Amino acid sequence: MDFSGDRSRIIENPTEALSVAVEEGLAWRRRGCLRLNSHGSPIAMSNMAIHRSQSWFHHKISREEAQRLILQHGLVDGVFLVRDSQSNPKTFVLSLSHGLKIKHFQIVPLEDDGKLFYTLDDGHTRFTDLIQLVEFYQLNKGVLPCKLKHYCARIAL
Repeated sequence: MDFSGDRSRIIENPTEALSVAVEEGLAWRRRGCLRLNSHGSPIAMSNMAIHRSQSWFHHKISREEAQRLILQHGLVDGVFLVRDSQSNPKTFVLSLSHGLKIKHFQIVPLEDDGKLFYTLDDGHTRFTDLIQLVEFYQLNKGVLPCKLKHYCARIAL
């Protein structure tokens, strides 16, 4: 049976699931997402702080505050936000609701050949910025328990 065009197949073997996630991540990186600023001009991909303008990014909030924000959305699978890690200043955390629980996944920066990448899976799937990471996991479950579906918006004060 050929599944090459079928993205809806169910993968139950964890090793195969990781292999598929890695393959999808490589394909995603090869596509090279082009970002545009508010004026419609391309943004240099080297701008690693671009995520700060995203509604799903919450700069310096605690784990408890992240949980409170997600709880306000009703513990629906796929509700998420991204925040700075308080325990490790160089990393970020993806806080995600799944199975009536809130789970926290560390997003680790990796440097490879002078380039900075972000990863959730020890470098198997790498992203040039947090926007690319979020977009990938909105389309692919990968190593997460579910896809990212609804973000908790940052409230401007």
